[in-house]
Amino acid sequence: MLEKVNNVDDLKKLNSKEKEVLAQDIREYIIDIVSKNGGHLASNLGVVELTLALESIFDTRKDKIIWDVGHQTYVHKILNGRKESLKTLRKLNGIAGFPKTKESETDCFNTGHSSTSISAAMGMAKARDLKKEKYSAIAVIGDGALTGGMALEALNHIGSSETNVIVILNDNEMSISKNIGGVNMLLSKLRARKTYTASNKSGRKILDKIPFIGSHLIKLIQRCKQGIKQLIIPKMFFEDIGLKYLGPIDGHNIEDMELIFKRAKELDEPVLIHVLTKKGKGYTPAEKEPDRFHATSPFDIETGEPKKSKGKDYSKVFGDKLVKMAEKNQKIVAVTASMKDGTGLREFAKKYPDRFFDVGIAEQHAITFAAGLAKEGLIPFVPIYSSFYQRAYDQVIHDVCIQKLPVVMCVDRSGIVGADRRNTSRNIRFIIF
Repeated sequence: MLEKVNNVDDLKKLNSKEKEVLAQDIREYIIDIVSKNGGHLASNLGVVELTLALESIFDTRKDKIIWDVGHQTYVHKILNGRKESLKTLRKLNGIAGFPKTKESETDCFNTGHSSTSISAAMGMAKARDLKKEKYSAIAVIGDGALTGGMALEALNHIGSSETNVIVILNDNEMSISKNIGGVNMLLSKLRARKTYTASNKSGRKILDKIPFIGSHLIKLIQRCKQGIKQLIIPKMFFEDIGLKYLGPIDGHNIEDMELIFKRAKELDEPVLIHVLTKKGKGYTPAEKEPDRFHATSPFDIETGEPKKSKGKDYSKVFGDKLVKMAEKNQKIVAVTASMKDGTGLREFAKKYPDRFFDVGIAEQHAITFAAGLAKEGLIPFVPIYSSFYQRAYDQVIHDVCIQKLPVVMCVDRSGIVGADRRNTSRNIRFIIF
């Protein structure tokens, strides 16, 4: 089936069964390429059906789809004229592993850092409205990236402005039981239909005409509805800040997602669609160890084992040394922004769980949190990738340097950029104030 699909026009001609076959073909194609070249595997395998459904309903040449972080866009590139080019992934002058506006008009925004997509989508939607143009602005963001403060700031802005933006929450962590998920799915389909919205408005008009009690009845019904939704739908936070919440929905069911995407496209308000996916879907080793296969070097497809044994890198040396130092000094603690394994803190976390803090994808918070620890006499070590440290420059200066606090900032992957990675592990630099 993959041989028949070279662009989104070919995709839109397929029926549901054919798209399911295509999904399997794409998985095998990506696994084959990444096993030879290396690349981001688990995240791309998890969004195959999501991407197929998304690009079946929306037009990537007109609509703006912003992929948060961007390392999960292999499927998008395959569907948008770069099927053969993907074979050059992580090779000299090869295709980028992230969205690149210079590479294709369908890559509408360069992404590499997390938590940026909603802000970008909001900006594009506002520009669209000012220019009186017609297109959809869609942000695809993972549940991990949603911990970033910028994503929450953008959600707050969208909700208060009532701008027509579609946010797709790609949730590959949370599991929801079938009965709850089924009820939510049913409610989502019902609430997204035009007939439901129209009946809501007409019902209000009728009740409002009833003398004396009409307005009171409307308020009573609204309170009852809200109470029922609070009991049934676990993600009412999004509706409380002004977004219509649809889901959760099976992120590997193309038909269901297409139905929801069609409905969301028709709504003239901010919408959040909660999609449940499995990272590494379709390849057993990646399903079992999604962290290891998030970004991988070339590997053997049959076993999932790397083709070349990995030596002891700087991150590992740093982590081992920190464990030894912590044995002698009880004041030493470690802070990570959701990069425990990448920065060599796995053993420290096992040995000293009470002295290990993972704050999620939130580099700014990590630094100021460490400043608070240091102010009270502890010695925090904060290893963060060099490119991610850019996000916390203000906190480094304002909260650490000016107060001259003993925070040990470890800049991981601060060397030469290689392949399509942000930085390769060439060095670790320590900045101590």
